[in-house]
Amino acid sequence: MRPAAFITGITGMVVVAGLLMAGEARLGGGTAGEETASAEETATAPADAAPDAGKPATMSDDRAEMIARSVEPAAPPAPDPGDGVTSKPADLPQQAETAARQTASPSAKKATELARPVVDNAGMLSFGERRLQIAGIVPTSVDRICGPAGRQWPCGMLAKTALRLLLRNRSVSCDLETVEWKETVTTECRLGTEDLGAWLAENGWAEAAVGSPLTAAAEKARQAGKGLYGDDPRRH
Repeated sequence: MRPAAFITGITGMVVVAGLLMAGEARLGGGTAGEETASAEETATAPADAAPDAGKPATMSDDRAEMIARSVEPAAPPAPDPGDGVTSKPADLPQQAETAARQTASPSAKKATELARPVVDNAGMLSFGERRLQIAGIVPTSVDRICGPAGRQWPCGMLAKTALRLLLRNRSVSCDLETVEWKETVTTECRLGTEDLGAWLAENGWAEAAVGSPLTAAAEKARQAGKGLYGDDPRRH
């Protein structure tokens, strides 16, 4: 064989092999492109698109989670700390009832008749083991002594006697929350229409408590020299 013919044959084989390889690469690239396009179409296809008959519908975990989140109802926004929270309609009656109980007095006082009070001093009454302090005044101790040196007198005892003679074992009417109170309660009491606190202050048998409406009456009695502020009434 001639050298020129041998070289020509080898060159032709190389060219044919190159053409075959190029054709195979082109065919492979077209298939990959088609597969990529098919995958993109599947991912972007509408959710209600029916799959081809005989082919199972497939979906990735990420795609399923994304769809589930898109249809999940959104949670209501939390109220701003600075905004007032609107009550539910069902809560309004209960809140109104609570407000009414808070506005009303826990237990309204009412006039209660108490029989045969025992006078402990000018300002304190006893009913068995229970005691009642007359409002508006400072009870006068039975041990109180009044008057200047040499002319002193037991004004505390006489103040107690004055109140006892006024009551004379008659019933009094006192403003109480309950008749079953314990220990000592402070309230207003009356003998008929006579307010006991006012009577003691006006006659000088007890001093007015701080901030009491009876302060003016007690001061007037002091200036007039009545009761605790005067002389021993037994000398008159």
